[in-house]
Amino acid sequence: MSRFGNLEFDAEFEDEARQKVVKDEAYYFAGARRAFEQGQFEQALRSYSKVLEFNPNNAAVWSGQVRALIELGEYREAKVWADKALERFPNEAELLAAKAVALARSGDHQGALAFSDAAMEERGDTPYIWLARGDVLLAREEKRADYCFEKALALAPKDWFIAWLAARIRHFYKQFALALRLAQQAIEWNPAQSALWLLRGLCEKELRLVGHARESFNRALELNPHCSTTAAALTDLSRASPLDRFEGWCREWFQR
Repeated sequence: MSRFGNLEFDAEFEDEARQKVVKDEAYYFAGARRAFEQGQFEQALRSYSKVLEFNPNNAAVWSGQVRALIELGEYREAKVWADKALERFPNEAELLAAKAVALARSGDHQGALAFSDAAMEERGDTPYIWLARGDVLLAREEKRADYCFEKALALAPKDWFIAWLAARIRHFYKQFALALRLAQQAIEWNPAQSALWLLRGLCEKELRLVGHARESFNRALELNPHCSTTAAALTDLSRASPLDRFEGWCREWFQR
């Protein structure tokens, strides 16, 4: 390249460097979605709050906030935010579904079913509404929940995010083998997502597949070296008792 070519290239580079990222509604909404997908629910909440500063009438953001609070185990707070959101959007199906989940996990199974029914009546064709329905039914210990998960996955074929959410619900209700199967399926569709490997490892740990869990956690750390949750899970795994390690070895050996 000639000297003048270099100068032209440098000027072009400097122009690009001077361009600032516009931190608007779309910017923070994308950041919230990204944080949620990585399992960084506190960060997702902060980004959702920023979006609402730009546009308080974004129903999807209100729904995202409620769902992030649910993932953090803040069910009372999730219900409060769901009620605030439903004052603005009384017929928003995914908000109704999210409130149903918050109620179900708080122990109000009857109220949860009523809100889930309302969500289904408004719009029963989105994966999340079916996942929420499955969540409510699992809280009620109903076998019909299986159909709800199948329906959600059918509405979003080969969507790792929906499979991950389904796996998280199964894990919450201590259905670790089913959660593991879903996590593995999600990994097939997106092997570069660290949150999937973390969840797989957590399922394997509960099933005492210690060696497999260690491999999953290590893979998650390779993809996201700064994830404190994965690092803590790996440390906790190293404290497994000799009996747990032996049982895990036996399980892994019989799976080969």
